[in-house]
Amino acid sequence: MSQFFQIHPETPQLRLIKQAVDILRNGGVVVYPTDSAYAIGCQLEDKQATDRIKRIRQLDDKHNFTLVCRDLSDIGQYAKVDNTQYRLLKTYTPGPYTFILDATSEVPRRLLHPKRRTIGLRVPDNPIVQALLAELGEPIMSSTLILPGETDPMTDPYDIRETLEHELDLIIDGGFCGLEATTVVNFCGEVPELVREGKGDPTPFR
Repeated sequence: MSQFFQIHPETPQLRLIKQAVDILRNGGVVVYPTDSAYAIGCQLEDKQATDRIKRIRQLDDKHNFTLVCRDLSDIGQYAKVDNTQYRLLKTYTPGPYTFILDATSEVPRRLLHPKRRTIGLRVPDNPIVQALLAELGEPIMSSTLILPGETDPMTDPYDIRETLEHELDLIIDGGFCGLEATTVVNFCGEVPELVREGKGDPTPFR
């Protein structure tokens, strides 16, 4: 049975943030709000929790997981970024974008695309996520909360609780955070490639 925290979206309560981070550090799978839709995540190095997320979402090994980062200093640790890419990242973060980048050796192999050695990275503009990341001190391994057979993410924390409460350790209710997933941009080629249109304005990457 999952725990259910209501956290104020503008001024997150530190006591609840600390409890949420303790759950993450102890192998928990957590659903939390972002600046686009709700996401499901766990600690970066936790293989068992990652496998649980794969089961919940029925993901195969080709799925590009996303590291949700506090700022661009984290991105430099986990992805190979040149000057042009960095300028673009600086322009569009924080925000509702996921950027696919070539991963560094800091990223566990099991999180990488098996053929391309890429990883998704993003910096959300959401006070609850920023508070979680500040307390945790590392990225959260995440995926948009889209159930098998669906194309749109889950948006209502009470629906999430009713559907997944026996699969999760914590659901953070941060209120309504949008109906769309992130806009996904692949930075691994010579020019950025728009992979998925979502909440972030796709125009600059067309």
